[in-house]
Amino acid sequence: MRGLVKVLLSGTAGPYGWPEPGCGCASCGRLPAGHRLPTAVVLDDVVRLAPPAGLALAPPATLPKGYRMTVTPDGYAVSGPDRSRVLHAAPPGGRAGEPSPSWAEDAYDLVLIDLLDRPQRLGDLRRRGLVTDRTRVVAVGLDHRAPSEAELSRRLAFWGAEVVADGTTLDTRRPAPARAPAPKRVLVLGGARSGKSEEAETRLIAEPDVTYVATGPTGRLDEDWLARVRAHRDRRPPYWATIETTELEALLRSESGPLLIDGIGTWLAAVFDACGAWDDPAHDRPRGRKPGRFGTALDAVAARCEELVAAWRRTRAQVVAVSDEVGLSVVPATAAGRVFRDALGRLNRGLAEESEEALLVVAGRVLPLPI
Repeated sequence: MRGLVKVLLSGTAGPYGWPEPGCGCASCGRLPAGHRLPTAVVLDDVVRLAPPAGLALAPPATLPKGYRMTVTPDGYAVSGPDRSRVLHAAPPGGRAGEPSPSWAEDAYDLVLIDLLDRPQRLGDLRRRGLVTDRTRVVAVGLDHRAPSEAELSRRLAFWGAEVVADGTTLDTRRPAPARAPAPKRVLVLGGARSGKSEEAETRLIAEPDVTYVATGPTGRLDEDWLARVRAHRDRRPPYWATIETTELEALLRSESGPLLIDGIGTWLAAVFDACGAWDDPAHDRPRGRKPGRFGTALDAVAARCEELVAAWRRTRAQVVAVSDEVGLSVVPATAAGRVFRDALGRLNRGLAEESEEALLVVAGRVLPLPI
């Protein structure tokens, strides 16, 4: 049986600990001094790994018989006498060095990795087969980049990683705990610059195969729109696929892998454009008088919204969608603006009713919406 390596984590924090001495941030202020000590790792009581403050890992000068350390682009791979494999990943931005000529990719039994800056590194390891369902992934290098221990644990649950206390001993014979199944449909609501897109990306960032769906107006030469697409693309892992489309109904019916849709509000604006609904005279109909069934441009918009909710209900994909919460903003000054607000509010409600999970992001804080 593979895996006899015992791994002692006498510390799990970043190079200055968490809280960091002398730091006045809110994250450090919430914790008592010495809550987590700088990361230090000992394998089988004989191999010690500890990065010096702020630097990449440095391999020990000599290793006991039967142990082998290989420099890889990801960090230092240590194998034990029984061929078990542990990866101590280099810090984000740290350079582990040139790969050994004898380096060969194989799945690890245990990965110790700093996930707070670039959790997509875990998705890349999964994509390359180095992390599998049996690989135990433990977060190290923990510090005030996480707002709190509770938020850290929340994020790690999405990523299939775990956090342990200082002084924990891990046994690589034990496979990773089973990941809780992800909700099939998640609707992320929020106002402008609330952090809703970042929250949606956080949920899928450690997955190996995600399709990012950028929705928007049909005028693809709009500079603001193109700048928005570029900013989001730069923030995402380079191995994610990107699709720019407003045909969400067809996409939800055909795809089965993880989808991140950003966002529903821009999709609806594009539907208004396509249906000519901005200038629909029905905007001025007497209050309370309902439109005829698909007799106006607004009826065509309503039909598209119904089709989207139906496709959302039946999709086989794991999908996270971002939408604007419009019910708390000021009343739009124009009739067209008020009609759009109402249409988006109804659409958000329809999608939320068909979602396993819905949440509201306010000033970067995530509020689950109970059923």
